[in-house]
Amino acid sequence: MIRSATIDDAPDLARLHAEAFDAPWSEAYLGGQIGAAAAFALRDDGGFVLVRALAGDAEILTLAVSPAARRRGVGRALVKAAAARAHETGAENLFLEVAADNAAALALYADCGFEPVGRRNGYYRRGDGRPMDALVLRKTLSPANA
Repeated sequence: MIRSATIDDAPDLARLHAEAFDAPWSEAYLGGQIGAAAAFALRDDGGFVLVRALAGDAEILTLAVSPAARRRGVGRALVKAAAARAHETGAENLFLEVAADNAAALALYADCGFEPVGRRNGYYRRGDGRPMDALVLRKTLSPANA
C-alpha cells in the first residue's frame, strides 16, 4: 500500500535510502524534505519516493527501493504515484536525475515514459570515489499518463 509519509517515517526512509545508495541522505535531511511545503513523500513497504512540485514542474528528488523488494513492481508503483501526485498539483513535467550506469533504473524510467533531456557530468560519487554522470530525464504529464 502506498501512502503519504510523515515526519515520523524519517528513520525508516533513511534506512531504506542507505540500503539503496552509496551516499545516503540523513534522517534529518529526509525529515526536512518531508516537512517542506512543496515536498510529498509516498511510500510502500519496500521503498519510497520523494517528489517536489514548483511552478508547473515537478522533480523526483529520490526514489529508493530496498534490495529485497526490487523486481516486484514497487519502483513502478511509486513512480506512477509520484507522477499522479505531481499532476494533481498542476505540474506539466516531471523531471529526475539518474546515474548513467544504473541500467535497471533507466529501464524502469523509460518504461514509465521518461526521456533523456540532459546530462550532468560527474554529478554522483560512487562509494569508491569515482565520479558518475547523471542523466536528466523528463516525463510530460497529462491525465492519461500521470
